[in-house]
Amino acid sequence: MAQPLKIAVLGAECTGKSSLVSALQAHWQDRGAKVVLAHEVLRQWCDQHGRTPLAHEQNAIAQAQAVLAEQAADGDYMIADTSPLMTAIYSDVLFQDQSLYPFALSHQRIYQHTLVTGLDLPWKADGIQRDGPAMRERIDARLRDVLQQAGLPFNMVYGQGPQRLASAVALLEPSQAAISGGTGSWRWLCDKCSDANCEHRLFSDLKAAAPR
Repeated sequence: MAQPLKIAVLGAECTGKSSLVSALQAHWQDRGAKVVLAHEVLRQWCDQHGRTPLAHEQNAIAQAQAVLAEQAADGDYMIADTSPLMTAIYSDVLFQDQSLYPFALSHQRIYQHTLVTGLDLPWKADGIQRDGPAMRERIDARLRDVLQQAGLPFNMVYGQGPQRLASAVALLEPSQAAISGGTGSWRWLCDKCSDANCEHRLFSDLKAAAPR
């Protein structure tokens, strides 16, 4: 039985990861494909316990997240709403614990595509899982650094609503120039970018192009 194409959607808090995962699922299901999701274990854990995990609880969450993705089968696509690498990033930044990186980076290599959601969406409070815009920027920077240092390819995804979905699909399906009902084709300017000036130019272009 053929294994699904595996895609990990990573990003800091409040960058639209779950929304993008749902949009990609609907996009492919509308075209008759079978899509398997690996949901975010951390969100389920926080809902169950009413708090965020402590340092010694991070490993179990990372392991459970990996199991969901590694056991996915019998589908055309598997989309992971985050991966153990995000748990490792937060463990590093919040608890100065880098012990999860070897496992998380090894697991990350099972994905054919890694998408990282950008910071162009406005930050919004959402219960106990949100730490604020400053932490969002810190996590985003650390995630890109870790991926680049490990030599793991990834693509940044930007845009609002249908434009963001179009950006992701253009990366995953280069032959498709646009999505029906979207705002037209969207091309990301560079696939691996941590240049603040480049990102500032992108945001300025997005703001200028937005309908008034």
